[in-house]
Amino acid sequence: MIKTVVSRTPARGRPCGSRSSSCDRYAQALVVSYFVSASLLTGFTNAAEINRPDLPPPAQVERALNEHLLVLNAASGLKMEQANQRKWNSGSYEFNLRAGSSQRNIVNTGQKLKEWDVALERPLRLINKVGIDEDIGAAGVSRAEYALGDAHHEAGRLLLKLWFNWQREQASALLWQKQRDILNQQSQMTEKRVKAGDAPKLELNLAQAAAAQAGVAWHQAQLRAQLAGNDLARPFPAVQLPEKPNTVTPVAIEHDFAFWKSRILDDNHELAMVQAHTHVQQLLADRSRADRIPDPTVGLRYSNEMGGNEKVAGVYLTVPISFGHRSATAEGVAQQAAIAIDQETYVKRRLEGDIFAAHLQAVQSFASWQQARDAAQFIRSNAELVARAYTLGEASLSDSLNARRVALESSMAENLAQLDANEAHYRLLLDAHLLWAQEEAHLP
Repeated sequence: MIKTVVSRTPARGRPCGSRSSSCDRYAQALVVSYFVSASLLTGFTNAAEINRPDLPPPAQVERALNEHLLVLNAASGLKMEQANQRKWNSGSYEFNLRAGSSQRNIVNTGQKLKEWDVALERPLRLINKVGIDEDIGAAGVSRAEYALGDAHHEAGRLLLKLWFNWQREQASALLWQKQRDILNQQSQMTEKRVKAGDAPKLELNLAQAAAAQAGVAWHQAQLRAQLAGNDLARPFPAVQLPEKPNTVTPVAIEHDFAFWKSRILDDNHELAMVQAHTHVQQLLADRSRADRIPDPTVGLRYSNEMGGNEKVAGVYLTVPISFGHRSATAEGVAQQAAIAIDQETYVKRRLEGDIFAAHLQAVQSFASWQQARDAAQFIRSNAELVARAYTLGEASLSDSLNARRVALESSMAENLAQLDANEAHYRLLLDAHLLWAQEEAHLP
């Protein structure tokens, strides 16, 4: 599913007329580019979905991310900013109705005359403030949209992390189960040799103890796998865990650091959200500076005086003349805008460091997996040779058990290195919006 976000900020230039041929050509170009981009992205995402058998199905991922608490809160924040936009557009200026009653006492004659007056007034927003308020509302919505995209991205990061945590524990449990089965077979073979008088009773005790220890480790690994699965199911109940995890062979990282840095920073929700926040603060500073010229209040007044002998109608204008509070407020908001600029610089530098670390980890994890794979192959081959030697009576049981233990440790190291390499690769793709991008860009 491809979602296209259309900017809600109106163009500053002259709008296109209905009869403008240049505008027609521009609109046609936009339509063509949209369909071309959509078809390319659709083909890419479909290919990406097919080639990820070690990840949850895309439909489950989309539902899981949309139902995550971070995303739900961000979606509510977007709706709130849309309501705030309507408030900024309409303004806080309202009609006020004033009414009063009084009594006039004429001392010389002793007359008491009833009088009353009524007025309808409303503050007028200066025209320059109208445009600023509309820009503030649109910028707030834009910031909330980026926040929603960032929430999808952070939820995707968490899902990826918990998914591979479960895969690691599940892979460890499967290896311990395999180790337990092998040691049980070796224990049975040793028991036969003891009965045949080819091995001492001590070797049987040693083989049975090793098999029992492997069984305990297997049960502990199963417990850790169940806990890891529960950690994943609580925030993402839509993701269904398979009975056995699928593993794929890691691939080398294409392109250099400069490519990934440019790719990630050019379309980064967190950076865009901070930049949008800076824009909002700058607009608020502009609004505070504009408020140094206060808005006038215009009113219509009608009064009934001298017991109805005089009827007065008129128009009045009210202008605040205190400037100290407004100037201090404008200065404070300007400093907040400066802080937002510094925060944007800090976030950009931190992101550059995170990208460097993510790229380096992906590259080095792949190299570590290659070394772990080669080492594990040699060690497992050696364990098989020692096991055959024990069967032929050319090696001791202790040598065979030690070889099995070292082979298990190397297999675990290989599996962990393989999962680390795949997770680091997917994390890099996720940050570059090349993984689960359609779910991450989803907007209501």
